Amino acid sequence: MRSMHHIIVASKNPVKMNAAFCAFEKMFPEEQCRIDGVAVASGVSDQPMSDMETFQGAWNRALNAQQIHATADFCIGIEGGIADKISEMEAFAWVVVRSKNGSIGKGRTGAFFLPPRIAELIREGRELGEADDIVFGRVNSKQENGAVGILTGNAVDRTVYYTHAIMLALIPFKNTPLYRV
Repeated sequence: MRSMHHIIVASKNPVKMNAAFCAFEKMFPEEQCRIDGVAVASGVSDQPMSDMETFQGAWNRALNAQQIHATADFCIGIEGGIADKISEMEAFAWVVVRSKNGSIGKGRTGAFFLPPRIAELIREGRELGEADDIVFGRVNSKQENGAVGILTGNAVDRTVYYTHAIMLALIPFKNTPLYRV
């Protein structure tokens, strides 16, 4: 009989919940998991504008989810952000996984650079998802394939994009003896 893990994703976004399921399935194929989502505050800007602010948002989301669901085996915070790099703007996301025993894993997606028009809209105060919708004539793209999916022609969709970062954040849980302090 496979053990069952209860996993809370600090979001009700179906893309993030699916990514968590895929990551756990790949990292722990011998175990079963139940994924639930909870909407919690990030404690940062709606559009984080730096690597540190984005990391803090993921950290806060995982912590806030854990405070609501203290008995969950794992709580996952995922925060997308952007940062200016010289004259361009990169997009990325941070993932923080907290276990009920206090262990923490962290992972980050790859980064990609945004088209100038999207960067301009963000600098004017819009969130990335809203800027995508304006430039590409979409509605609510952040609940679907997002900028990474649109710009890669879905060669990399948001589920795959987040799945890899969640798997990286799960490394300490897959290799527990190596990460004991």
